[in-house]
Amino acid sequence: MRIVVVTGISGSGKSIAINVLEDDGFFCIDNLPAKFLHEVIGSLQEQGYERVAVSTDARSGDSVADLKQIIAGLARAGHDVKVLFLNARTDTLVQRYSETRRRHPLASRTEQDGSAHTLLESIDRERELMSPVEDIGVSIDTSDLHPNVLRQWVRDVVGLERAPITLLFESFAFKYGVPLDADLVFDVRCLPNPYYTAQLRPLSGLDEPVAQYLQEIPSVGRMIDHVGHFLRTWLPSYVQENRSYLTVAIGCTGGQHRSVYVVEQLAGRFRASERVLVRHRALAARRIVA
Repeated sequence: MRIVVVTGISGSGKSIAINVLEDDGFFCIDNLPAKFLHEVIGSLQEQGYERVAVSTDARSGDSVADLKQIIAGLARAGHDVKVLFLNARTDTLVQRYSETRRRHPLASRTEQDGSAHTLLESIDRERELMSPVEDIGVSIDTSDLHPNVLRQWVRDVVGLERAPITLLFESFAFKYGVPLDADLVFDVRCLPNPYYTAQLRPLSGLDEPVAQYLQEIPSVGRMIDHVGHFLRTWLPSYVQENRSYLTVAIGCTGGQHRSVYVVEQLAGRFRASERVLVRHRALAARRIVA
């Protein structure tokens, strides 16, 4: 069976992920306690289901800590299991709960003295509960993502074939903060900025004039060479740790020119030998606004 486990922090977009998987033909179960996952998958397999998506989170209680072992057991049984861990910055979560006026799932739990958790306390508590499973799949920081972008990224990740490791190259803007889903972060703000060339300012690192401008600068090539050498040197160590995904985030000031170009160049170098996925966070946000 193809199994997608959607987990992470409440308010980070798990419902959007489950809905898009349901639209794509997965049999979906929302808020399933982790301890029942083996039993439910076995039952669905007997009924002939081939694609199943399950959402589970801190509401599962202590059983969420066993999710690593449960997923490993499903993989040993021959299932193709992918895990999506959705996350978001605390300020973004607070804003989302304020807009929807919904209670945090852990806010109803009370302390021994009868006092209830505040929203911030509930978020902190959930991060603590979910920390043991944060590294078992691909992590997506949804803080600045439009729902349509998240839907497409979920489809991209789920559509990947099983592979020893997938390299996710991601450009971002430092002015919006470092993405929470980044495993490795490289800062390219030290490189010359095409933004200060009037004819290049409205373009991006995907456009040929910007690419040609940066290609002619020796320091840009050296930066790409050094990052590429670092990844080639240490990628085998990540593979030995049974990592399925490694997110490499490249940041510049606005996430429009330098980081986009460097991501595209690195992705091109690794596509011949590794499974590669590319994201441009700032450009995705601009397209949605436009």
